[in-house]
Amino acid sequence: MTRTLDATDLARVAVFAALIAVLGLPGSFPVFGGVPITAQTLGVMLAGAVLGPWLGALSVTVLLALVAAGLPLLAGGRGGFGVFLGPTAGYAVGWILGAVVIGLIVHAGGRRPVVWRTALAMIVGGVIAIYALGIPVQSLVTRLPLGETALSSLVFVPGDLVKAAVATLVVTTLVRAYPRGFRRMWRVATPERDRVGVAA
Repeated sequence: MTRTLDATDLARVAVFAALIAVLGLPGSFPVFGGVPITAQTLGVMLAGAVLGPWLGALSVTVLLALVAAGLPLLAGGRGGFGVFLGPTAGYAVGWILGAVVIGLIVHAGGRRPVVWRTALAMIVGGVIAIYALGIPVQSLVTRLPLGETALSSLVFVPGDLVKAAVATLVVTTLVRAYPRGFRRMWRVATPERDRVGVAA
């Protein structure tokens, strides 16, 4: 069942688009192939987990649209359409896919987020899905073999796993401290169903 976006939805989308932009303020440093290590993926993970798949993806899309329009919202003050023609293009677009995958797993079946499912979502959506788009595009742009590009991308894995752990901790803390922030994603539940959901 679909529903139209309301003012609350739009405000939440704007907040998470801003959060992803703010996480780029500390800057970045480039590694192999000119792809920078940045904290912004953490914001993408949180957007997908808190807003759900579609609003999470929308928040990332809004940010990338502003970047394409020329605003320097990516780490290191990068902006402009040229970003989407460089080696980072696949990773940027992969953020959208990552937010969708994270939201679908975290809120699978309209249930409350739980630790194991949230952690799985961060790894599958926040790491694997983004790499699945980012690595082939990076290989194409840099004209390096796909295998070599994939191997070199392993340098990102430890940092991304740390971000996945942080995102999991933040989400599980928010579920307990501020469940209303997630409630729109869950099915209307009886107390008995809530108890089952917590253990799921």
